[in-house]
This record gives sequence, C-alpha cells and structure tokens, in this order.
Amino acid sequence: SSSPTRKPAARPATKPATKDDDDAPAPADAKLDWMWPTQGKSAPSADSYKKGIDIAGSDGQSVVAAAAGKVTYAGHGIRGYGNMVIIKHTPQLLSVYAHNKSITVKEGQMVTRGQQIATMGNSDTNKVKLYFEIRRNGKPVNVMALLPAR
Repeated sequence: SSSPTRKPAARPATKPATKDDDDAPAPADAKLDWMWPTQGKSAPSADSYKKGIDIAGSDGQSVVAAAAGKVTYAGHGIRGYGNMVIIKHTPQLLSVYAHNKSITVKEGQMVTRGQQIATMGNSDTNKVKLYFEIRRNGKPVNVMALLPAR
C-alpha cells in the first residue's frame, strides 16, 4: 500500500534538571519580554542564599511589572521582605518585588508589562531598594540572564 508513513510523536525537548542548569534560563523564560522593574543601580542581593538582585533607588519611585501576569500576592505577611508583590507570569514563572513603600495593585489583578505595581521604599530593610527575583518552579533563577542589558 502507498499510505503515508506516520511520524512518531515528537518527544518534548525537556531534559531532567541538573545542578548545573538550574541557573540557566529555560527557553520559555526568555520568551517572556522581561523589562527592568525600576530605575537604579543593581547589585546581587547581600543574602547569598537568595538569587535575586537589589536595585537601589529613591523613596517613592515607581516599581513596575517586569512582564505581564496576574498578581498572586500583595502584602507584608512574609518576614524579611516588607511590602511585597508576587506576579505569576506562566504556570512555572513568577516574579517577586520586595521592600516596597506602598503597593498599588490587588491580589488577583491582571497587570501588563511596565504597569506600576508599587512604590520603592525600605520596608523590612535598612535602605531604600527593590529586591527583585524571578522564580521558576519555586526556585530563583539568574535574573541578569533574563533582563535586557542596560
């Protein structure tokens, strides 16, 4: 018979995570159009066990969503983070914005990339800064690999 042969179903291109590629952004992470959440000088967070960055700035300056998503947390119930916003971007990816002076979004709200979500402050820390983190499946990833160079 001359019926076309069926191709076997393509296998997903995911491989088991190893210690080495934990920091590397997954292809899906890079597909999101990430932007800097605020202006200011960035430095690795002082707490080495955290993978986020601290962005220094001035009291009250705007903090924006680094990518579009849904606000899953907006409050100050987690000690050490002050007024914090968490935005879920995909089932695997979320971003964290901590130490804000005020929060301008509510839980459950959809936000667009660049939309203001908070104002910078020093809640639960000793200087005015934004602590910013991107997590994939609950684990922090290297945000510098995802944010555009500036």
